[in-house]
Amino acid sequence: MKDTSKDGKKLPATFVAGAVALLFLIVGYQAALFIHKASVARVIANHDVPDTVYIETGGTTVTAPQAGNAQTYSQESGTSERSGRQAYPATPGNHGYRSGQGGQRYSAESSARMSGAAETMARNYTERRYECFSFDPNTVSVNDLMRLGFTEKQALSIDNYRKKGGRFRRKSDFSKSYVVADSVYKRLEPFIDIPKIDLNTADSTLFETLPGIGPFFAARMVSYREELRGYSYTEQLMDIWNFDKEKYTALADLVTVKAETSTPYPLWTLPEDSLALHPYLDRHTAHAIVIFRENNPQADLTVENVLAAGILPSGTAEKFSRCLIAKP
Repeated sequence: MKDTSKDGKKLPATFVAGAVALLFLIVGYQAALFIHKASVARVIANHDVPDTVYIETGGTTVTAPQAGNAQTYSQESGTSERSGRQAYPATPGNHGYRSGQGGQRYSAESSARMSGAAETMARNYTERRYECFSFDPNTVSVNDLMRLGFTEKQALSIDNYRKKGGRFRRKSDFSKSYVVADSVYKRLEPFIDIPKIDLNTADSTLFETLPGIGPFFAARMVSYREELRGYSYTEQLMDIWNFDKEKYTALADLVTVKAETSTPYPLWTLPEDSLALHPYLDRHTAHAIVIFRENNPQADLTVENVLAAGILPSGTAEKFSRCLIAKP
């Protein structure tokens, strides 16, 4: 570098020193960028291409290929493209040891697991891949949330919401989470699967997760199920005292009565005193049913015939006609 100006005057020493320092700073910065990019590329390569142990059929030991030579091997088929050797993943538990033909042991060096810093670097500098699969946002794991496309921080935020008692009752509830972008929800919406609550298997704790249901109604839903010997249809909830249509409408799409969990009511076999305990029957009606079944052939023992005989009041008859009844 010249230390004189165009007019021949000598440049100040401080200026020359500053220029040299700036030059070294620029070169150093460029070198640091190059080294950083090379390090990131190396970390990502090691992250995406795991070590593999190759065992030749001839019985010789072969060291696992380095990530830089991975292009010579088929990761999908698990065989060497060059020699047709069988490939086995080298896992930390066995350090790459495998048994060959005739019980002979073969070995290869296994790379150590990536450090936490390397894992973070690989995650930050690798284009995030996501999958789409059926999931329940109330139970899906943090790892699976990340597979769905959420960052680790977003996945943990959803998990913290659940740990604090939060629940996604409907698909739309998931979209309201501040970490779920509109574009992400649009992609995932067809795959959200939130099971409905089965009235015949849920406990009071699960009932309390329904909108408008506190401990009182949750307990009554369980006790009324016992009185009915099992719900036959969801509208039976409105038989509960003070459980009006508005309360039912708020949760109707969240509950169900599954056929496989429903127990048919044994109308034709229960003794009179047990029949009288059913919410739709009283002692007088229970006695009439017993007389009816004792004086009619088994083929005529149907709810329709009981209704036709006028044994049940009109309001009760409509409810009872929808109940699941055991065959005689």
